[in-house]
Amino acid sequence: MPQPSNHTNSAAILLFLKAPRRGYVKTRLAHSTGPERALKAYRALVERQWAELPHHDRIEVHYTPNDADFEMRQWLGHEHEFYAQAVGELGVRLEHSVEQAFERGAKSVFCIGGDCPKLDQLHFEQATAALQEDCDVVFGPTEDGGYYLIGLNAPQPELFQDIPWSSRNTLDASVQKAASLGLRVKLLEMLYDIDEVTELQRAIADGRLSAKIMEH
Repeated sequence: MPQPSNHTNSAAILLFLKAPRRGYVKTRLAHSTGPERALKAYRALVERQWAELPHHDRIEVHYTPNDADFEMRQWLGHEHEFYAQAVGELGVRLEHSVEQAFERGAKSVFCIGGDCPKLDQLHFEQATAALQEDCDVVFGPTEDGGYYLIGLNAPQPELFQDIPWSSRNTLDASVQKAASLGLRVKLLEMLYDIDEVTELQRAIADGRLSAKIMEH
């Protein structure tokens, strides 16, 4: 049984990441940029996101593959908690990680990735306020039909079941599932995430990433 940490009753931010390995991350982006620049972009995105996290909350890095613990700690430091993701599709992994975070004593749980260049502390503040005030689940929509953040104040395993992941219908299906469960939903502002080279160029133009990523 997981032991509650000294962050009991605070929020837990679960950052879902892949080990920074060439050819393993940002594979769609790599079709245009090559695997080396895709890896550079991935590392830069995650490091930008890491710097923007509200570090007074509990931060948990949920990584894949499951042999990457040392690698992830070498990259991101030893200050926070690291857990291997469960085996299975994204819904299975999200469901398991959220349940475990609540078992460790979190009062609310937020799940994010590392590839949304405009996600910052303000969005966490807005999501936290919504959960404290009048809603059960918060989504941060992405332009491609998915979501960059989900926030919950209780485990809701069904929200992660029978969802078309990585599709234009991911968010819509999730919102419909929440409604069918009688949950009150709040949507944050829509942002973009980075899967294609045009989105990477947009993040550079926005000043969120360095143009050096595109250099040879």
